[in-house]
Amino acid sequence: MTKTKEQLIIENNQLHSLLTETQETLSAIQRGDVDAIVVSGTKGEQVYSISSAETPYRTFIEEMNEGAVTLSREGIIIYCNKRFADFVREPIERVIGSNFRRFIVPYDKSKFDKLLAHQTDNRNNVLIISLVNSLYLKLSIQILPAYLQGDYCILVATDISEMKKEEKKLLDLSRLLEKKLDVIQQLRMQLVDRTIDLKVQINKFRNTNKKLLKEIARHKLSVTALKQQLKHKKATA
Repeated sequence: MTKTKEQLIIENNQLHSLLTETQETLSAIQRGDVDAIVVSGTKGEQVYSISSAETPYRTFIEEMNEGAVTLSREGIIIYCNKRFADFVREPIERVIGSNFRRFIVPYDKSKFDKLLAHQTDNRNNVLIISLVNSLYLKLSIQILPAYLQGDYCILVATDISEMKKEEKKLLDLSRLLEKKLDVIQQLRMQLVDRTIDLKVQINKFRNTNKKLLKEIARHKLSVTALKQQLKHKKATA
């Protein structure tokens, strides 16, 4: 079919716009302004990283102070950095490919499994676990976006062992203070009881003294009466 002049002009403008957009994209890639390219295909959108842009991020992950792990939904470690391998005290080559659960103490495994099972795209979950080597880790877990091709989640692990030690010291100190407060309370109650007993004894002494004073007064009256009788007898003799 022969195209009209108007159709050719429209098609030419569309091709010119596409060419301009393509040139701008290529220029952005050459300048290093683009980190990755999203391409739509039969398998959906796929992300292709530009190696020069990926290198700083990879270096950052490898050198950061926290452990970084990529996990499958089954808990298999797909990737980890050196810091996480240091946490579990094993070579990276032995850590990658193993199940994350093998590094966790038995009583924390169910918590970890529950966390993995309830991951969603819009939730960032935090969990504190203890490792079999006695380290405590705070885990922050986030599922990866679907366009990154894979049903994986990323995990950032922070060593909080020192904080846990300080927490335990504070807890032990709190328990010690509670015990001392109990002892003080018991001593206080004993002191109250002794004070009450002392008051009772004082009242008894006071009552006894009153009786003695009355008895002494009575005896004095008797002595006075006897003296008067003796005096009267002498006077009449």
